Amino acid sequence: MYFSKKAFEPIQEQETSVWMCTTDRCSGWMREDFAFEKSPSCPFCHADMVKDTKMLPPLSNYTQKK
Repeated sequence: MYFSKKAFEPIQEQETSVWMCTTDRCSGWMREDFAFEKSPSCPFCHADMVKDTKMLPPLSNYTQKK
């Protein structure tokens, strides 16, 4: 009997703006579109965060105020 896993399509990723924690020992980050503040602090260690980019699957935030 032969069983095979279904072939999944690779998830497309795009360059996304994120906030990254400035502390070396913390790996916290969040998408810029999902941040509640203009300059958020890390939800894990409460340190400052800086803007950066990551390759992530696209998500849409329809509740964001414009």
